[in-house]
Amino acid sequence: MSRKKSDTTIADNTPFEQALAELEQLVEVMERGDLSLDESLQSFERGIALTRHCQESLQAAEQKVSMLSSPTADSEREPFEQ
Repeated sequence: MSRKKSDTTIADNTPFEQALAELEQLVEVMERGDLSLDESLQSFERGIALTRHCQESLQAAEQKVSMLSSPTADSEREPFEQ
């Protein structure tokens, strides 16, 4: 019996908005309750990956805003890596 492995990898350059939209769509599908157990588990795994990607994107944005709005931002500015 072959199992289709879900794609839980998300490219680093995937925009936050795209990942969030996919996550919202995934939640809608799962809430309908039409998926099999295997499909539900695959969707859950994908949802976790999308959630982590969104959290990382938000943390990076928060860090950048914090660095830019810091009173000492001009004197201690470090390069920002995305």
